[in-house]
Amino acid sequence: MPSLDHVLWIGGAQWAGKTSVAQALAMRCGLLHYSYDYHDARSHLTKAAADPTRYPSRASIARGLEDGTFGERWVEWSGEQLADDTRQSFVERFKMVRDEIATLPGDPYVVAEGVGIRPELVAPYLDDPRRAVFLVPSEEFRMQQVETLPRAGRLGAEISDPERGQRHRLERDRILADEVIWYAALAGLRVIPVDGSRTLNAIVDDIAEQFAPFVPHWLY
Repeated sequence: MPSLDHVLWIGGAQWAGKTSVAQALAMRCGLLHYSYDYHDARSHLTKAAADPTRYPSRASIARGLEDGTFGERWVEWSGEQLADDTRQSFVERFKMVRDEIATLPGDPYVVAEGVGIRPELVAPYLDDPRRAVFLVPSEEFRMQQVETLPRAGRLGAEISDPERGQRHRLERDRILADEVIWYAALAGLRVIPVDGSRTLNAIVDDIAEQFAPFVPHWLY
């Protein structure tokens, strides 16, 4: 198991502002920023397609995107089925994340963020629970994001029934968000609820204080 003692983790559920928080924190504290979504879009599907035995779920998604059938999953699969598939995808993607981050320098610390940074996946790599935090939006804030963020309000593919597909997607997101809270509590890891009442800077201040033992004090 590779050592990831140089990593600070920001995970959680969809539409909680993880990327914005991590970017601001990295700038403030002089950390390297590892973006889960960026690396997934850039190389993870290609890796999965090249090794479908190790990454069957991601390889299936790659095939679906290539032949144009992926979008209909949102319509045909229930929220629970989508959640099941996403869980498996998270496990496979975390293998890639782990291997990629392990090659990064140990100084400065890396702040890694993304929806697939899950408590149950990160916990075995933590020597201190303060090195991980999880952002979870309230139901009201999640719906606000869906209504105001273009990328949250669309599925990114032409599908036969967009309304049904979006309904299934939101059901999946609720299931996975509830699991973040449950697994974090089980592992003794911190969850920060996000409801829109706190500014980005306030949340960054909070997390910076939690991560302070691992960040050089001369940067403050």
